[in-house]
Amino acid sequence: MTSETPRWFKSSYSDNGGACVEAADNFAMTRGMVPVRDSKSVDGPVVTFSTAAFSSFVAGVKAGTVGAA
Repeated sequence: MTSETPRWFKSSYSDNGGACVEAADNFAMTRGMVPVRDSKSVDGPVVTFSTAAFSSFVAGVKAGTVGAA
């Protein structure tokens, strides 16, 4: 197994005063997962989602069925 490190990114739409998450999609193909973290706490916990779950979440956000209440 390689010692690949996450390449974190925020959405280009992330201009909401710092309430953002970052994802590292470079593990999607090689490991089948997408790590996610709070952009304000880069040394904090990381939650990992399967690529299917993350893709479903992104599709829901784009469709307007997932979002802030």
